[in-house]
Amino acid sequence: MRLPRHAYGHKTRSSGIGGLLRSRFSLILVGLFLLFLYWQANQTEVPFSGRKQLNTVPIEKEVQLGQQSYIQILNQEQQQGNDVLCADGNNCEGTEAEYTQAVREIGARLQRAAVELEQDLLRQGASFTPVADQFDWTYYVVDSDTPNAFCLPGGYVAIYTGILDITGNYDGKVDAEDISDLDKLAVVMGHEIGHALAHHGAERVSQQRVVQFGQIAVGVGLGDMDASQQRAIMQAFGIAAQGGMLAYSRKHETEADKIGLDLLVRACYDPREAPDLWARMGQIGGGQRPPEWMSTHPASETRAENFRKWMPEAIAEYERRCEPLG
Repeated sequence: MRLPRHAYGHKTRSSGIGGLLRSRFSLILVGLFLLFLYWQANQTEVPFSGRKQLNTVPIEKEVQLGQQSYIQILNQEQQQGNDVLCADGNNCEGTEAEYTQAVREIGARLQRAAVELEQDLLRQGASFTPVADQFDWTYYVVDSDTPNAFCLPGGYVAIYTGILDITGNYDGKVDAEDISDLDKLAVVMGHEIGHALAHHGAERVSQQRVVQFGQIAVGVGLGDMDASQQRAIMQAFGIAAQGGMLAYSRKHETEADKIGLDLLVRACYDPREAPDLWARMGQIGGGQRPPEWMSTHPASETRAENFRKWMPEAIAEYERRCEPLG
């Protein structure tokens, strides 16, 4: 039985549309598969945790970017009226000198701890390039009310005076008494140094490249699809990518917490100060935070649970290396 002529035409049009959609979908799949292979080929192991990370940035380039960013940030702070204390070594006295000396004292002890930790991991069979003894460790204090601190790749550290009350006597003002006990400030600095040792900055840059390549692959695959459909698909891709980046950011924070705790112990700073410090940090801004899955940082409860899990070993190691804890 012969089908009516219009039936052939309808079948041909449907087949053409279906084939076009299949070809676009296949193109997107091929692009994403190539990205997956690229991701797998550039995996390295974080020696401090055993986690696999994507890192396509050479260490030399990472350090160069860290130095450039450090200079840029400090210059911007000065332009905004926030002095970099003791930037002129010939004019450094009073509380400026005390703050700077305290930060550099902690930094020197944590540096030695970082070198020791990397060497211990190498002796245990870990395969990685140690960086702690190669970094150009630099420490400055920024006179700003912002409670902030960071360590960029290469060992470029900045501590903002706004965080000193939180790490100090927590009485709502910043003064010399806040550096009478340095354990909590060492917690912050150990955490930030942990990010640099684990190459978290390079990992974020590498992940952003993959996301950009993925957007290009999806965009090419969509071709001349209806504009509203393209926007919907690209938006869905963007949301999925952002969710993945947030998850990795939380992993970075947890990893830096653990590395920082290990450095604290090796530098003979009291590890028991860490949970209290992060509880204080969680109260900044009234303690209002988005749900953990929407945040760059773990929830305060998650962080507290991690420290409860790590603390017995940390205390035992501290007492073995340093002194009994009362």
